[in-house]
Amino acid sequence: MDFIVNTFGSVNWQVIFQLTFVALIMIAGPVVIFLLALRGGDL
Repeated sequence: MDFIVNTFGSVNWQVIFQLTFVALIMIAGPVVIFLLALRGGDL
């Protein structure tokens, strides 16, 4: 049990969250363009 606690305790969660949000922001751009194309350019 100590191995699991020590492994998850050493994970740098701030870096993981920052990378996750950067990835979501980068994915959001093409998604918006794709939705605009589907709707014929009308928001």
